[in-house]
Amino acid sequence: MSGTIRRGWRALLWALALALACVGARAHELSMAEMEMHEAGPGEFVWQWVASGNRPAISELSPVWPAGCVAQDNLLHCGAGGLKGPLRIEGVGERYSAALVRIHWRDGQTRVYTLTARQPVVQLFGSADDQRALGEIAWAYTLLGFEHILSGYDHLLFVAGLLFLVGFRRQLVWTISAFTAAHSLTLACAALGWLSLRPAPVEACIALSIVLVAREALHGRATLSRRLPALVAFVFGLVHGLGFAGVLQEIGLPQQHLVAALLSFNLGVEIGQLFCVALAWALVRWAGRQAWAPRLVSPALYAIGSMAAYWSWTRVVAILA
Repeated sequence: MSGTIRRGWRALLWALALALACVGARAHELSMAEMEMHEAGPGEFVWQWVASGNRPAISELSPVWPAGCVAQDNLLHCGAGGLKGPLRIEGVGERYSAALVRIHWRDGQTRVYTLTARQPVVQLFGSADDQRALGEIAWAYTLLGFEHILSGYDHLLFVAGLLFLVGFRRQLVWTISAFTAAHSLTLACAALGWLSLRPAPVEACIALSIVLVAREALHGRATLSRRLPALVAFVFGLVHGLGFAGVLQEIGLPQQHLVAALLSFNLGVEIGQLFCVALAWALVRWAGRQAWAPRLVSPALYAIGSMAAYWSWTRVVAILA
């Protein structure tokens, strides 16, 4: 074995070790905490955490109120100056990906503010005059969708399997488009409550879909997956959409901006997916100039299939448990 090929195998082993370490590590928990504030009188507010995913937000998040506001339990006294100035939520970006603050003013108007690790502070103006709520929610949920797809190793491995199966040809555009359309459809249906399945079978089917695509990419026979990859991507995309919906259900959706948050989350997923495809294209272009690169295709597919097979077994056990 030449030195170049040995270096290629060594690079592959390091890549696989890194992938296993990443998969074994606990992914960042995507969850959204919600706070409700009601103006009870001039400069007087009642507040509480009303939704916090799987953890009590009160033990993980601490609001830092604007100067001039004093909190006594669930009462906030801001005096004549009103609720003006910067509001910070300490702990955002650790256990929680974002915190949503909904303020109900006495004139009947409501404003919603979203705080994330990238934007841990929002400016309050003492009234409902700030019109940025919808834009902030759209931006926050776009970031959450992008973050989820980058930490969703099973979804990324399925896309990688499709790239091995189809290659960077015109057919890939239809294949990725079919996958996108399918998971967007079931994501919307599940998030709106029109479709519901238990998470364990969904996760098991996602893992099995990776096994199938990796197996099909390993041989060159004219199977259905090779003749009609877009159809296969669409069918399995329906299942992957349910997986996205499960994550979105844990995060939570603001009811007053339900459609905007749903569309933004899906947009973030698509941006992340296209970002990964672009990185893969750059890697393939570079590998195409290396003599040892073709020898790594089969080991890479076996690694993808083996990892997915392991996930399949563990998730089937979770169904039976």
